[in-house]
Amino acid sequence: MGEKVERLKQHLYRYHDVSSAASVLGWDQEVNMPPGGAEGRAEQLATLSAIAHELFVSEETGRLLEEAEAEVEGMDYRSDEASLVRVIRRDYDKMTKVPTELVAEFSRVTSRAFVAWREARQKDDYGLFQPHLQRILDLSHRFVEILGYEEEPYDALLDFYEPGMKTSQVRTLFEELKGGLLPLLKRIQAEGAPVETEFLHRTYPVERQWDLTEVMLRKIGYDFTRGRQDKAPHPFTTEFSHGDVRITTRLYPDFPQAAIFGSIHEGGHALYEQGIPAKFARTHLGHGATLGLHESQSRLWENMVGRSRAFWRYFLPIMQAFFPKQLMEVDLDRFYRAINAVKPDLIRVEADEVTYNFHIFIRFELEQALINGELDVADVPEAWNAKYEAYLGITPPSDADGCLQDVHWSHGTIGYFPTYTIGNLISAQLFDRARKEIDGLEAGFAEGEFKPLLDWLREHVHSHGAKFTAPELMEFEFGETISAQPLVDYLTQKYGEIYRL
Repeated sequence: MGEKVERLKQHLYRYHDVSSAASVLGWDQEVNMPPGGAEGRAEQLATLSAIAHELFVSEETGRLLEEAEAEVEGMDYRSDEASLVRVIRRDYDKMTKVPTELVAEFSRVTSRAFVAWREARQKDDYGLFQPHLQRILDLSHRFVEILGYEEEPYDALLDFYEPGMKTSQVRTLFEELKGGLLPLLKRIQAEGAPVETEFLHRTYPVERQWDLTEVMLRKIGYDFTRGRQDKAPHPFTTEFSHGDVRITTRLYPDFPQAAIFGSIHEGGHALYEQGIPAKFARTHLGHGATLGLHESQSRLWENMVGRSRAFWRYFLPIMQAFFPKQLMEVDLDRFYRAINAVKPDLIRVEADEVTYNFHIFIRFELEQALINGELDVADVPEAWNAKYEAYLGITPPSDADGCLQDVHWSHGTIGYFPTYTIGNLISAQLFDRARKEIDGLEAGFAEGEFKPLLDWLREHVHSHGAKFTAPELMEFEFGETISAQPLVDYLTQKYGEIYRL
């Protein structure tokens, strides 16, 4: 690495260290912190966020960045040096527009909002969260005004999570996906053979569920010497360094799928972070590239692997050993069909693969309406329920199972939700390629062999860190653009077989 690039990299070490320290406090807030710590934690996070922002947007950063750009001029676009400087420039140009006091205030407001959201969800009282959401929306509008946009206001927020992607592009992909999903869902509902699921709602002691999830995580490659699993009201993954990538899950005694697929999903995120080369540590390349690519990893492991027949050919006997009374008479076919049963449900994270993306369509449309001034925060519950009735034919009986179910808005991450479906699209494309390039891939799953897939993902996705946007990675590695058709084909084939269409 050139001298100028190295100086820029070392200058930003403090910024990355402070940001990581803030992440530790954020993890603790969601996992361990008592309610009484909310106000103090809000101020601590605001202070660290302000310090990190000041370090990053300093004149010294700008000077070193210009020198590094001169040094990498003419280098291969895909090189580590050119990519590091390019990614820093992209973020620097954005964040120098944002006042430090806005960064601190946003951190302070979202920290308080998370605590309010957790209480509101527990008490099923949207009114407790409404003023916090209003404040977050007000600050989001300020970000939009400061950052600007080419086409639509929502673009400015989407760009935080999926750099360079426009709302119009997402909308087009979503419409293509709807065109394939709606006929499939209607056929399943009208013609599908019945699927039995009763045995999945028996009592499964949560302590045994916990042990089973750790067995599964170790088997797919999650390194517990560089990570840990904890419990949280809404599962998430966070990384503090190359050697510390943590996940959370949640457990219900009569719904073991929540813990199993929640842990595998978060494990997919963690495998991505654990697979990023150590040479990128404490730099802008040392984490997942975009939220869409991140979701492609979690959704691939959760669905293409974790909900596959081959996965359960290996793991069903293990789960039966954990829960003999509940599952001993259940054969592989019954179990496989049950965990893939299609039924419109209120809860996004527990949705089947066919209906899951409708939950994202709803959130995408509501967020745009909020940002465009077409929906008032006070009217979110009513609008949410109307969307669920229109898309899935169900109406939430409570706000806890409706507009309060997700943690994202309390974190201020408006613009994040579309990345879940973008990730689903990419996951189908990646898995299709992996099937073609890895001999006996799914036969290996049936034998408990997941390393070939993980190695393939490490080579084609993880090894690049944050060097490329999602469209760039798909183009550079596979010569493909992001498309809805592979996911439609995958779901049509899989669920046609499950429902005997």
